[in-house]
Amino acid sequence: MTKNGHNNPAFVSEHVDNIKQQSSNKYSLELAEKGAAKDPDYNPYEHRDVPHPTTNWETLFHLLKGSLGTGILAMPNAFRNSGYVTGSIGTIVIGFICTYCIHQLVKAEYELCRRKKVPSMNYPAVAETALGEGPSFFKSCAPYIGTVVNVFLLIYQLGTCCVYVVFVASNIKSIVDAVYDTNVDVRLCMIIILIPLILINWVRQLKYLAPFSTLANFITMVSFAFICYYIFREPVTTEGKDAFGKVENFPLFFGTVLFALEAIGVILPLENEMKTPHKFGGSCGVLNVSMVWIVFLYVGMGLFGYLNYGSSVLGSITLNLPEHEIPAQCVKAMLAFAIYITHGLACYVAIDITWNDYVGKKLGPQRNKLFWEYAVRTGLVLITFLLAVAIPNLELFISLFGALCLSALGLAFPALIQISTHWYETTGLAKGWLLLSNFVLIIVGILGLVIGTYTSLKEIVLTFTE
Repeated sequence: MTKNGHNNPAFVSEHVDNIKQQSSNKYSLELAEKGAAKDPDYNPYEHRDVPHPTTNWETLFHLLKGSLGTGILAMPNAFRNSGYVTGSIGTIVIGFICTYCIHQLVKAEYELCRRKKVPSMNYPAVAETALGEGPSFFKSCAPYIGTVVNVFLLIYQLGTCCVYVVFVASNIKSIVDAVYDTNVDVRLCMIIILIPLILINWVRQLKYLAPFSTLANFITMVSFAFICYYIFREPVTTEGKDAFGKVENFPLFFGTVLFALEAIGVILPLENEMKTPHKFGGSCGVLNVSMVWIVFLYVGMGLFGYLNYGSSVLGSITLNLPEHEIPAQCVKAMLAFAIYITHGLACYVAIDITWNDYVGKKLGPQRNKLFWEYAVRTGLVLITFLLAVAIPNLELFISLFGALCLSALGLAFPALIQISTHWYETTGLAKGWLLLSNFVLIIVGILGLVIGTYTSLKEIVLTFTE
């Protein structure tokens, strides 16, 4: 099931219905084998029945809008770990690699849909079908890869919910500390918001949650305007700022940028919803144009945020805003409110995977099924809450889940899918390049996952044992 990889929960509401439809109609190997007779001219784009297709501009706007969330607010802290020169270049390079991998995933989906005579596939189905088309060793892994992808998506989505809890509580704490000149424990703020958070996630129909996204979008745009004002109201300078960070801190930068940039979970639903999906790729296609703007925004926020606040920059730049200025406190309150009211949207996709794909199927038809659904919803919220209480550190959470999940979902898995899809169609130099380029991506993904996760966990242990 394809899920939200972006960190703006308002972005989820507009695509989760399409995601659910794909999940309930899994275009897996079994379904594909029941497809129509072979047709060499089959074009998946011509067979997609989308009730409300999106235009190129709408898709571009969705991608741009999805980039304005907790991830971009953490970019100045990422630059603190990397230095402003390394950070600028590194963000551009990581953005290029992410874009390349997204292109490979979309191309593989199209090719596999063409072969299997189905209009579209979601991420787990693409992975399953691709490995089924690959060498014999990959074929033996095909029945399990869909579940593996779903597990990574679920962990990432729950991790994102943890980030939201810490973000909201940290900003509330910052406001209370400034107003009452005290030092409130951030965990107390988490406890205060817990019960309403559970109730928000008890809402079963997405249509009742979706309206909050419009309000959240408006609040976010206004808040970002204020943040830019505070960043640029005084001249920024490189004096006292590191151009190049410590090597041992680079994995933290890598994980944070991946968390902020990677949109792998929503790419296929977006492309599948387009009126002209063939214009999604291409050198001047929707994806490239949107990623150029997204990387530009992230480099800008990271660079100027770091140059403004230097080594004192915190996990979210909102926490660096002046404590005793009312507009700054309003920005913190507005963004905390925007993230809070859309937490249900972010957790909705995690609930959908857990309940509809696994727990609900295991239970089957029974009278108490509704009770167990609410139990699952409550349990998932409590899991994210307990993780946030245990580790109330925003920057380390972001880096951890970026490295742990998106190194696999955004880099390694698309490369593996690309190799499997074209294994029997390439020979000679073409096959050599296929293997070389994708094995490099797989190695980068594995190293990012292992080293990034280890570094983040080590920093978490050091932070809470001092």
